[in-house]
Amino acid sequence: MFKKILIANRGEIALRVIRACKEMGIHSVAVHSTADADAMHVRMADESICIGPNPSSQSYLSVPAIVSACEITGAEAIHPGYGFLSENAAFVQVLEDHNIVFIGPTAEHIRIMGDKITAKDTMKKLGVPCVPGSDGGVADVDEAKRVAREIGYPVIIKATAGGGGRGMKVAQGEDELEIAFRTARSEAKAAFGNDEVYMEKYLQRPRHIEIQVFGDGKGRAVHLGERDCSLQRRHQKVFEEAPGPVISDETRAKIGKVCADAVAAINYIGAGTIEFLYEDDEFYFIEMNTRLQVEHPVTEAIFGVDLVREQIRVAAGLPMDFVQEELQVNGHAIEVRINAEKVPDFAPRPGRITQFHAPGGLGVRMDSALYDGYVIPPYYDSLIGKLIVHGRDRSEALARLKRSLSELIVDGQGVETTIPLFHALLREDDIQTGNYSIHWLEKWLARTYG
Repeated sequence: MFKKILIANRGEIALRVIRACKEMGIHSVAVHSTADADAMHVRMADESICIGPNPSSQSYLSVPAIVSACEITGAEAIHPGYGFLSENAAFVQVLEDHNIVFIGPTAEHIRIMGDKITAKDTMKKLGVPCVPGSDGGVADVDEAKRVAREIGYPVIIKATAGGGGRGMKVAQGEDELEIAFRTARSEAKAAFGNDEVYMEKYLQRPRHIEIQVFGDGKGRAVHLGERDCSLQRRHQKVFEEAPGPVISDETRAKIGKVCADAVAAINYIGAGTIEFLYEDDEFYFIEMNTRLQVEHPVTEAIFGVDLVREQIRVAAGLPMDFVQEELQVNGHAIEVRINAEKVPDFAPRPGRITQFHAPGGLGVRMDSALYDGYVIPPYYDSLIGKLIVHGRDRSEALARLKRSLSELIVDGQGVETTIPLFHALLREDDIQTGNYSIHWLEKWLARTYG
């Protein structure tokens, strides 16, 4: 087992990894920018080191700075959390060259899944169902029109190197296709330095269902059910639950086995998430995230496992601590993301925290790095916390979420949060019944706030 792990991240996810290290008796090293010198993950780690100035490009995204931090502190392994360098194949390759263990998949698997076209081709060969679409990139408008006629309108054009909703455009008919195609390419070029795009059938009312998988890198893998992440705005998740309200035990076992078999076949190591659009009882692969997800706590709640602990174990060469037959769903869990943003425009609202109170009680978990007096820096993602609740069933989880939100206090100078959004959502019948798709929240926001 490792003696010392460096966490190449910040905020609540850095704290999450530090906690796992402490329980395993592993020395933890926090890295931080100058803006994060007083951050909670720096206070909680056994050791800390400054890796650069405020901009993430000069600190949390600086590969030389992070490798140097490992060499200075003697850390044997790096946990990347999520975001930043967590899915950067070049970073993983550098670590391998320096004999530093990356707690996650191999550089090869990150490269395969990081390119949407290669990922889709790989999954097709492994028997994972995919959305009908182009065979690879689409070179020009004429080819786009031909593909659209084959698969039928509406269609969605996506950047092959995309993420976060950038480089994605929908065309309802041929009259919209040319503008959508050119706009998607332009956005892709600006955001990712790569203007290659591909096309897929645009589903009308799908849900976003993701399957949690875990492999040991030696041909063995399991699935830990699904999460429903359909409540999104601008392709960003805000509310996640497990198990999915519309997925039966039989369906869960069937699609879970397909996904586990797929990652086992490629000797995948660590945690991963295979994401689907789900409509009319059919699954359509969209991408695989080769890292821990923001919403991993809902899976931990219903299965009673520590996914970070398992990541560390398999990275150290130990076997997984569970087999598929031992993984049984227990109850229902929901997570809401608390962002320092103003509703309804979701503009960032960082500032100094003057009062923070986390909710508690049975089945309540608050993952956050906030504390009284903490200054939320304006340089990074606006996520400041995750409220996770677990109940015997979905009704109890919803009731527990409502109660917990009423206890949660985040006040500050200039600070606004998304807490009011969740109070409002819990009053909606569609949320109470689970009757929503990936388009529901955007339509609700437009209807509610104009």
